[in-house]
Amino acid sequence: MTDHALTVDVAPNREPDPRLICALDVPTTDEARALVDRVQDAVGFYKIGLQLFATDGMSLARALKGDGRRVFLDWKLHDIGATVEKAAAGLAGAGCDLLTVHARPQVMTAARRGAEGSGLKVLGVTVLTSLSAEDVAADDHSLSPAELVELRVRQALDAGIDGVVSSPQEARRVREIATAAGRPDFLIVTPGIRPVGAAMDDQSRAATPEQALRDGATHLVVGRPITAAADPREAALAIAESIALI
Repeated sequence: MTDHALTVDVAPNREPDPRLICALDVPTTDEARALVDRVQDAVGFYKIGLQLFATDGMSLARALKGDGRRVFLDWKLHDIGATVEKAAAGLAGAGCDLLTVHARPQVMTAARRGAEGSGLKVLGVTVLTSLSAEDVAADDHSLSPAELVELRVRQALDAGIDGVVSSPQEARRVREIATAAGRPDFLIVTPGIRPVGAAMDDQSRAATPEQALRDGATHLVVGRPITAAADPREAALAIAESIALI
């Protein structure tokens, strides 16, 4: 599949809220492009996850960047340090904005080295928002999800990366830790965002957009409440309106 510009009818006076990220969690790049066309001017930041990584996700990333969008590569890199460093360096050259890696000290440090000097910001994934306390315990962790997030946030700060991905329920504590460490610029990207009345789907540790931002989140990742809506643009605009004064 070849790159092409996205045919989006953008209202000239509308500036999308840069804190709102729409998750393009669909099987193909054609479906992702169709979603972007439907969302139009309501969102300017898109997440490309593993599902699209397997189907020419970088083609979509380049098309989005070429059309002036921001791109979040949620690929959760996890490998030996040298491999992660080279992968991050390669992705940094694509001009994307955010990249996730697993929040392991060696992995985060390697990704930081690979992205150094570029505009690509590295985020450590702490504990997936779909995991409950029982899931974490079953993975042979003696820590609760909140305690494990704290540990990985401190390791992310030590590694010198730009931020973390955590559930909105941990955002307040993450912000406290980052502020105490002298990192007021530390990014807190929160999936598991569900507007009031939305289905929880597979999220175990979720919150509303307003609550997540009040608790210290810098970015909100929203998938099905936008992409599964009858009118994705209106759904995104409703979220943007709900957070406009926060």
